[in-house]
Amino acid sequence: MKEAIIKDDQGRNYLVKDINKFKDHITKYHSFNNRGDGSLHIEDGRYFTISKEFYKTLMEL
Repeated sequence: MKEAIIKDDQGRNYLVKDINKFKDHITKYHSFNNRGDGSLHIEDGRYFTISKEFYKTLMEL
């Protein structure tokens, strides 16, 4: 299990305990044709807008 720190919509750091599981979820539910679809992912009271740029950055982790 690989951890990673990402930024939420408010610019606060958020520790993702299993980055591969997080990426799989984002790909399955918040992307279209391997691009962020602009939807909102909510986790532990944090908001993440899955823009194309956010998705690209996330997949590079």
